[in-house]
Amino acid sequence: MKKQDLPLLIDYSGKVVVITGAGGVLCSKMAEAFALSGAKVAVLDLQKEKADEAAKAIQEEGGIAIGYAANCLKKEDIEAAHEQILKDLGPCDILINGAGGNSPKATTSQEFFSSEIDEGTISFFDLQEAGFQFVFNLNILTVLLVSQVFAKDMIGRKGCSILNISSMNAFTPLTKIPAYSSAKAGVSNFTQWLANYFAPANIRVNAVAPGLTNTEMMRQANQDQLAGRIANIALLKDLTADEIYTAVTQPAASAIKTYEKILAASGKVLKCDDAYLHALAQEAAEAGLGVRGCRNTISEKLRESMYKAYEQNDPQVYFCR
Repeated sequence: MKKQDLPLLIDYSGKVVVITGAGGVLCSKMAEAFALSGAKVAVLDLQKEKADEAAKAIQEEGGIAIGYAANCLKKEDIEAAHEQILKDLGPCDILINGAGGNSPKATTSQEFFSSEIDEGTISFFDLQEAGFQFVFNLNILTVLLVSQVFAKDMIGRKGCSILNISSMNAFTPLTKIPAYSSAKAGVSNFTQWLANYFAPANIRVNAVAPGLTNTEMMRQANQDQLAGRIANIALLKDLTADEIYTAVTQPAASAIKTYEKILAASGKVLKCDDAYLHALAQEAAEAGLGVRGCRNTISEKLRESMYKAYEQNDPQVYFCR
């Protein structure tokens, strides 16, 4: 990625951005984009080699980034990383809670209930408590623990914010992944709670809810099964990290006049599906802002019908989840 390729050109000079799960496709791209915008980026990941790899890619482009190993389920790991980040980069201005994911141990092989079950089939009744709990912890407990540590840097300082990564699954869940969908719904709810709590401290807390994104987890999925699970998705389902970044920069930014209401808001969960990104591109184009990488290939007739169904909360119509 080059600076001229950024969907939104925003100056983050002097800001310290801490991103968990930053060794993955989506969050590593966020880290790269923030660094190209002038921020100093702390790249946190469970696997140190992935964090270092993402940081190295940023450094090679002239950005400032350092990789740190941290198990975001262990507060002592987070605190150790925080202490080192303070020494290396300074206090955190923007925190992106990107650590999360699903597990086969919390996934059914059945999409729907059936009284006829083949041997080896994992039904709702076969889900194990440990697997379900792990996915909840991975997606919600990490947000709690990391925010507890890094939000302390933001007290008494201006322009600080927390951005959580929810999912379109929080609104309409895919089949087979009840723990992940429920956990992401929890992330959205916790985002609103935390925004209310930190309001007196002027710390904004928002979330983005990406749809299906071209990440490593998605590439490893059984494509035949995945195709069946998302057969009702009427819009494009291969969002890229660049396109998600378009939305990510909004609640984290400090000055884009077109989005003053959004930027001043807190407790919002931005639905990062295809229709939203298309609308964002149109609005930005009308305002003369340089926004690239957004979808614009859906017919207006289809989009109009999808928006109508979306507004009516039609459960049979799925946006890009």
